[in-house]
Amino acid sequence: MEIIGIVKKLFDVQKFDSGFKKREIVITTEEPYPQNVLIEFIQDKVDLLKNIKLKDKIKISINIRGREWTNPKGIVRYFNSIQGWKIEHYFAGTSNKTSSTPSSSLSSDDFDDLPF
Repeated sequence: MEIIGIVKKLFDVQKFDSGFKKREIVITTEEPYPQNVLIEFIQDKVDLLKNIKLKDKIKISINIRGREWTNPKGIVRYFNSIQGWKIEHYFAGTSNKTSSTPSSSLSSDDFDDLPF
């Protein structure tokens, strides 16, 4: 999935004793009812935010993660998070890559073995 918006807030990197690190960003979508969306980048993906500034228009490739947690009283709760894994600066219908991840180009020949 992808989400496009304007950078509203960049948080500092959080480092934990376990070696885990994360950095969060808030972007505001440009739609009839704009949303402020918090997206987290974890571990080596934290570095993707180093060239991002407030008010940049960006496109972020995301994964939605969900998890179940049982509290000490035995009550089960569910939590969601949005994790980013790629960022591109976004310009009127085109994009200019800021940070990249490996990608492949597909042709119609790549789909010849489909059953339909």
